[in-house]
Amino acid sequence: MVEEGRSPVSKPPHPDTTAVRDFWQRLGLPGLFDVHVHFLPENIQRAVYAVFDSAGPKIGRDWPIRYRLSHEERVEVLRGFGVRRFSTLPYAHKPGVAGYLNDWSRDFAAGVPEVLRSATFYPEPEAPSYVARLVDEGVEVFKVHVQVGEFHLDDPLLDAVWGTLEDAGTPVVIHAGSGPVGNAFTGPDPLRRVLERFPRLCVVVAHMGAPECAEFLAMAETYERVHLDTTMMFTEFFAMPYPAELVPRLRDLQPKVLLGSDFPTIPYPYVEQLEGLARLDLGDDWLRDVCWHNGTRLFGTGNVRASGG
Repeated sequence: MVEEGRSPVSKPPHPDTTAVRDFWQRLGLPGLFDVHVHFLPENIQRAVYAVFDSAGPKIGRDWPIRYRLSHEERVEVLRGFGVRRFSTLPYAHKPGVAGYLNDWSRDFAAGVPEVLRSATFYPEPEAPSYVARLVDEGVEVFKVHVQVGEFHLDDPLLDAVWGTLEDAGTPVVIHAGSGPVGNAFTGPDPLRRVLERFPRLCVVVAHMGAPECAEFLAMAETYERVHLDTTMMFTEFFAMPYPAELVPRLRDLQPKVLLGSDFPTIPYPYVEQLEGLARLDLGDDWLRDVCWHNGTRLFGTGNVRASGG
């Protein structure tokens, strides 16, 4: 309890804060719009951290998690950075867990006005009904992760789900690329088959589809509602560099590239993602769209905080 007449002691800003704020302030932006952030129930979060802690032998390097903080502390870090809107992106790893994750994400979003209300689904008989209900309730973005969930995007159990999302225009962030470790369910072909049947589906391809960057870039060029998020690309840590010959094509896709970070599960300062985008030398207008305007166009500004943090 704070004694009468004394102000509460505020925590100092995170050491990474100044560099992040300098980046977007130099561009004249009101902040950042990050479409690829994770907040998960504590038990699931611990399990995810354990996977990354043990990832070294699989990826050939350690993966120290830089922002391993409580939920409340991580929200404050993002606010301090000036991330005005961010997702929570739960992803179901087996049947029967989506409902638990979606309920938790709903309750979390209710207490954090910057959050894009996020949800997930899995190929199970109940998926069409609960996805339709979630869309009606105002879920703003879905997330699926085929590498973790080990399912095909064109599983017949998802046919009605894709139809609902196509009609609603609700974006779905899909980790479909084979990075960092592929399996029988990753790669561009399953998503390509889905898009052939549901061409108006609004998709955000996570990690720009690495390492199959060319194939996923071509989908974004072909389909009106296919986007790419920058998560972890263009950082020194990411061992799958974006092919240099593809970079000029990103200029033509300026309205369809969205800032993503994978916060909190990244092994480097948040600003490294931003600096990597700047090194592409695609211009300040491109950076402004990627870091802010494209997100606000796709999702709307919603409860953006005008100041503070």
